[in-house]
Amino acid sequence: MRTLFKLRRSTENLIPSTGMKLELSRVIQGGARLGVLQEIGRTRQHSLKVPGCLLYTHFGTVPHLTQDTLQTISTLPSVTQVTLSNIAEHQEVLEEFKEGFKKFAGLHNTVLYCSLHDPATRSPTGYATNKTVSVWGSGGRIELTASKFMVLLKTVKPDWYQSMADGETWPTNTSRKRIRKSVDRTLAYLDECLLVHQKSQDLDGVELFGVVEGGDVMEERERSARETAKRPVAGFCLDGLQTGSVDQALRTQLITSMTKELPEDKPRLLQGVGRPDEVLACVEAGVDLFEGFFPFQVTERGCALCFNYDISPDPERAGRAPQTVLELNEEERSAGGDKQPKGDLNCEDQTQMTSFEMNLKDKRYGDDFKPLVEGCGCYCCRNHQRAYLHHLLVTNELLAGVLLMIHNITHYQNFFGAVREALGADKMDLLKRRVLVESRNSD
Repeated sequence: MRTLFKLRRSTENLIPSTGMKLELSRVIQGGARLGVLQEIGRTRQHSLKVPGCLLYTHFGTVPHLTQDTLQTISTLPSVTQVTLSNIAEHQEVLEEFKEGFKKFAGLHNTVLYCSLHDPATRSPTGYATNKTVSVWGSGGRIELTASKFMVLLKTVKPDWYQSMADGETWPTNTSRKRIRKSVDRTLAYLDECLLVHQKSQDLDGVELFGVVEGGDVMEERERSARETAKRPVAGFCLDGLQTGSVDQALRTQLITSMTKELPEDKPRLLQGVGRPDEVLACVEAGVDLFEGFFPFQVTERGCALCFNYDISPDPERAGRAPQTVLELNEEERSAGGDKQPKGDLNCEDQTQMTSFEMNLKDKRYGDDFKPLVEGCGCYCCRNHQRAYLHHLLVTNELLAGVLLMIHNITHYQNFFGAVREALGADKMDLLKRRVLVESRNSD
């Protein structure tokens, strides 16, 4: 605690972040926020609508897609997420390259956000210390001190990154003492990162997000948020609330308590949450940004997102709306097929199929010649049928992942567009009925 106090005193006089700006056009009673995150990236030329999500990648590449294929998706977000868990083992190569990860990976016209861990993969716990955290690459564990962490970031040259954090408190049996220690460690890490950041020319114009920890303990969540907000950070990462680590009712309570301690003019990014039902609840609690890993998880299961998010009163447009899961199941029953397995809306396993997707490996799709989702404008739905995707999956063709990823990213990004539309038009209750009630009724 003495070290934490010294570091906090050292950061009190640091210059506050003056880069990205969050302009809110509407704040709904209860916490939901609608707006635009402007002047992001070193050039300050990019913006991102909120609520919104980032573009998920493995080492700078969206799984299954080349850059040319990716650009066929018209609704791509302006922020690309990479993780140190993927990058750390390649530090020597990046240091030799010298021009940063964005150029190394051939990324153009995007803002590069660097997080600590891959949100689609749970990292082992029990390796954080007062001085180090661990990331896990293909070669195993890599231990990082705050100094090594910052040297690595200078090599990556991101536009925006999260501070080092002790986020190992998501297991349900974590003690209050361990949770308190994680908050203290994360604040100490943040202060060390801030001292290096402010003195580094390599990080000039780069934004730093502080990380809020606290497990499932309300008092620690509030303390972490309150203390992090005192530091000159550009925004906040809400960590330790991943799918499966806490039920949604408690997650909402914790987010609500944290956001009361955070300034309204800085963005809040929630880590490890991507299912549509959880996204809606967290948006209403005051979350602005999400990681975009959920479409990847759905694709890896051989599934396609198919939930309905259409809230338009236009009958013509509504007639082209995506089919609901309820409608899909009605088709299956009339076809005499077996009910496809679906995960519960409250399932804890991130790898389990959810009720927001259809399993195209199922034999009932072998002679189904409809697009994945009626009315979807993605390349896959405009050019191919469910039967073709089924064939590609059962024969293990690589094209299956390509087409599914195109569709799932498009569907997911359009869902966030519907969330923003609903907030602007006072239609959140209607959107929740479309997304949630019909999914539950399909069980």
